[in-house]
Order: sequence, then C-alpha cells, then structure tokens
Amino acid sequence: MRFHPFVYLLSTMSVLFCSSITIGADQLDQAISKHRMGTLIIEGPAGAEVDVKQLRHSFWFGAALANQMFSGSKNSPSAEKYKSVFLENFNAAVTENALKWPSMQRTRDRIDYSVVDAMLRWTEEHEIPLRGHNVFWGVQKFVQDWVQELDDAELKETLRQRALTIAKRYRGRFAEYDLNNEMLHDNFYERRLGPNITKEMADWFREGDPNAVLYLNDYDILTGNRLNDYVKQINDFLGQGVAIGGIGVQGHLHGDSFDPVKLKHSLEALGKLNLPIRITEFNLPGQRSTFHRQRQSSMTAEQEQAKAKAIVEYYRICFANPNVDGILMWGFWESACWIPASALFKKDWTPTPAALAYRDLVYRQWWTDESTKFDEHGKTNVRVFYGKHRVRCGNVETIVEITPKDRVLTVQL
Repeated sequence: MRFHPFVYLLSTMSVLFCSSITIGADQLDQAISKHRMGTLIIEGPAGAEVDVKQLRHSFWFGAALANQMFSGSKNSPSAEKYKSVFLENFNAAVTENALKWPSMQRTRDRIDYSVVDAMLRWTEEHEIPLRGHNVFWGVQKFVQDWVQELDDAELKETLRQRALTIAKRYRGRFAEYDLNNEMLHDNFYERRLGPNITKEMADWFREGDPNAVLYLNDYDILTGNRLNDYVKQINDFLGQGVAIGGIGVQGHLHGDSFDPVKLKHSLEALGKLNLPIRITEFNLPGQRSTFHRQRQSSMTAEQEQAKAKAIVEYYRICFANPNVDGILMWGFWESACWIPASALFKKDWTPTPAALAYRDLVYRQWWTDESTKFDEHGKTNVRVFYGKHRVRCGNVETIVEITPKDRVLTVQL
C-alpha cells in the first residue's frame, strides 16, 4: 500500500498554522533530523538525474478502527469513504473495540470473531500493521458478569483459554497486543488470582504465539500524574519475568490542550526503560476537556486553530523522541470518534484545520521528495525520513526501505 501524495493542498488552508512550541523549535528539529532520518547513498550514471520519493513512513502515524465500519451495520458508502480517508492519512491501525473480550464474548457460550477477522483482512490487504487492543481488561466494571461469577479455578482456566485461543487463531497477524489494559488503575484478575497472574497471562499467550509482542497500556502517564507509578509497575513486571515487548501510553487525559514540558519529561523517563513506546490513544481535545463531557459541542474557529497548533506541537515532541515508535489517534471522523470534537474530519468529511496541519506535518515537512544529480563519480547522497522510498533514474527504478537500524543504505541503479 502506498500513500497518496499531499492531497489537501496548502492553498486550501484558510489559516496559517505557526508553531506554538514552548520547547525550543530548533532543539526539536535537530532531534527529528538525528533520530528520524537516514542517508541513501545512490550509485548510477554520472551526471544523470535521480528522483527519491517517499511511499510510507516507518514511524506509525495511525488511528483506531471503528467496529461499525467492519461489521456490515453501516451502509457501504460511509464505510468505503471511511476506509479511503484512512488510507490517505494513516499507515497503522488499532482495534478500537473489536478485540475487547466483552465485545467478542458477551455470554459464556458464544464468541464472535467476525469484526476482528474483517479488520485483519482489510489491514493485511493494504499492508497496514494492526495492534490488538486488548486481550484482557482487568478494570472490574469492564469485566463481564459471567466472568466475575466464576470460581477461582474456573476463572484461571477461562483466562488461559482466552489467551491461548486468541494467540493461536491470530498467530503472526497482529503486530502487537495490549495484554491487560490499565492495570495501574484496577486489576480484578490480580485481586482474585494473585500477583503472578500477569506473568501467567503473558506465558499462556506466548505459548499460543511465541512471537507475540505484548504491550502494557495505561493512562494519565504523559500528564506526569501517574508516571512514577507506571515506571515502578513496569520494573516490577520486568523483575517477575513478564514478557513485556513495549510500553503503551494513552494520549487523551489532558484537557483542551496539554503540558508540553510534562509530555517531553514523561517520554524521556519512560525511554530509560529501553522499551519501545507507542502513544496508543490520542485525542485533542482530551478526556478532561468540556468537549468530552458535552459530546455535541462544536468548536469555534479560534478553538479549531488552537487544536491544530496543539496537535502539531504534540506530534513534534513525540516524533523527536527516539524511543517513540508511533502515535495512534483514537478516532478521526466526527461520526465515529470517542470525542467528536477531536476528529480530523467533520461528519460531511470536510477536513478541519487540524487535518490540514497534520497532513502538512506528516506528508510535507516529514516527507522525502528530492531530485538531484549523480556526481562525476556516479554517486549522490540523499537524506531521507525512515521508511519506504521509490528511487528512479530514467526508466530504471527500485523500491528501498531504510530503517533506524540501517541509518545509511547504499542503492545501486
């Protein structure tokens, strides 16, 4: 799957988005250049022109997929438009609700795999990595009544079967999973079955899929409020030998905007754990804004501009941190978004100022589109953002992918 070029032209923008960076812009730009760009050494005919055009980012610029767009309950034109706009704007996805245990198995005797299967078919067709959110959710109010009513022995065996079934059925298809959601805030399973249950969950899952990448996922971390608690919990799990493959941090516990200093500090503190970081659930405005409490509220033109600037600032801080591997918005269309005001696109699919600012950032400022010539020795160096690129000289072209592990890649035409 390749992305369309910068679809929404800057000339359509009614507002100029200037940076509101409170952390030095130069500092962020230097970090982005250092951590998000590599060098292609290209060899070809001396004096000939060569074009390098990016096709996709290595970094995950993603969004959640809404159940109703894959369940057949939404009319086809809306679902097709939803999927088309997704492909124009994102390169990674997460199941918003489809994989959650209560969504799949409301009653003990029936499991519904249909929506998850449909999402996987579609993302695989378009080469979109999909993260599974979530295998378990131990916050008690989200645990099905029939699960809570099991005795301890039945509960443990039921958890084991859930882990093994999901792992085996989807082996190798999900890029990663949230193992047990929001354990920092509540963990019914641990209260019932003891402090080793998280390791047992991970072990059962890895028995079914030895290569599964299991993430933790929690909230109020990037605000700094629960950062120290989360670091301690992660270290405790690592000490127990829990197979943690990455750190998930939800990005929607702020208000109308966010504190950039706390965001930067929190990411740096988490980075010391030497695990990849995903911003797993991003909304702006966030859960502590009036727009979460009053879902039907509309933003003024000034608020839309402020939202656009804040999103750019948030993404720049995250993109500048080498331990962050991606950001996934928790919805992007107003009609299928947890906080409608945070969506990039209105109900009629009109792009908001935030959509234009986001696309300008991801598909223009952070997008390689270079033309140059080979020197007399038949070489040229091009700085590129990590990801997949098409390199073309005359009628000869090749597709190459450069990652942070490469840093420098030689291409011969």
